[in-house]
Amino acid sequence: MRRDYAWLGVRTRGFTGCSPKVRHWWRAGLIGAVTLLAAVVAAPGTHADIPYPDNDPFYAAPINLGEFINGAILNSRPIAVFGLPLPVAGWQVQYRTTDSAGEAAADVATVMTPLTPWTGPGDRPLLSYQIAEDSLGTRCAPSFALRGGRDFSIATTLLDVPFLAEALRRGWALVVSDYEGSQSRFFDGVNSGRAVLDGVRAAKSFAPLGITDASPLGAWGYSGGAFATLWAMQLRASYAPEIWFAGVTSGGVPADIPAIARSVDGSYQAGLAVLILLALARNDSGSGLADALDDNGRALLAQEATSCGGDLVVHHFFQHADDYSTVPDILGSQAFRAAADHQELGGWAPDVPLYLYHSNNDDVIPSVGFSALVDRYCALGANLTAIHSAIPGHNPAAAGEALGAMDFLSDRFNGDPVDAGCTVR
Repeated sequence: MRRDYAWLGVRTRGFTGCSPKVRHWWRAGLIGAVTLLAAVVAAPGTHADIPYPDNDPFYAAPINLGEFINGAILNSRPIAVFGLPLPVAGWQVQYRTTDSAGEAAADVATVMTPLTPWTGPGDRPLLSYQIAEDSLGTRCAPSFALRGGRDFSIATTLLDVPFLAEALRRGWALVVSDYEGSQSRFFDGVNSGRAVLDGVRAAKSFAPLGITDASPLGAWGYSGGAFATLWAMQLRASYAPEIWFAGVTSGGVPADIPAIARSVDGSYQAGLAVLILLALARNDSGSGLADALDDNGRALLAQEATSCGGDLVVHHFFQHADDYSTVPDILGSQAFRAAADHQELGGWAPDVPLYLYHSNNDDVIPSVGFSALVDRYCALGANLTAIHSAIPGHNPAAAGEALGAMDFLSDRFNGDPVDAGCTVR
């Protein structure tokens, strides 16, 4: 799930009463995102100068795609990150991956590194950072925004600017994959997880980035980005066993997909329920969910075929998923549950050190699902620290708990050991 999109209307419910540190992170994040958005919009050129991925030949898969191994680099180009003169070297790399149907696919990742030399211990770390794409179309992909695209769709990427900037300030290299792929498969766990892992493979082999076999690896994602991050970690041992992650952090974790959809259905964020419904109906033809859509639902599926989560929220204030269904309570229907069940986290326990966090009063993703997922991971033998955050709200918790997530990664990159078993607080 994308974070609370109401920040676009400068909504701050749940922010008052937070500690000064939380308020500092939250204000810095919001100000930073708005400032960068203004800079990007004011910069010379328009989005026509940066074509959408569907119209950009760089994204087109080569005819001989199937001849390449997973993670192989197919193409690359240097970029000015956000189209601005920032002290960051950036490139986009197209790489081979395998989608959830077992077919060869070509995805794109943006890789970045600070221009300053690495002064920490060992070699420069690489952080795989998963932005919440939450989209039905590739114009919402992070690579479009990070290359300097100018469009409302870049708002989702801008929400993560403070965290990307802090990672770069700490000297870490970054790989940011368009893990939904060319078909924009939101809430497709296998598709997303494989794309993340193959993006790391590509970044490690991309010589200009300067990552070595001794570079420690980390991963981080929040909300929809946490979904992709944790699916990647669940698949790591079987799909990319040669890649070891020193530490992985994820927050605002989307667990119990039906509960998420129900929590926002009919609310000011009802568009997120619509996003989940349309994505699952489009992605899982065998579930019968698409057949449960009425004429309005089928028209909506075509109408919103390239929409971002933010678009859908704006388009569907206070609407209900049942407005597009031939069956009552479509979010509780067998078809919806079947489609959602295939994508739920928790089927396997990641075997890497985890740091998970979630607000006890998350206003987008109910915390009950997070608690159940933590219990599931612990029962399966995971080594994790789970933070049940007292910071109220989805976005405030993202900001307020970010320092803990960053420091966990720093400790792992420094080689500090992690306690075995589960620590829940």
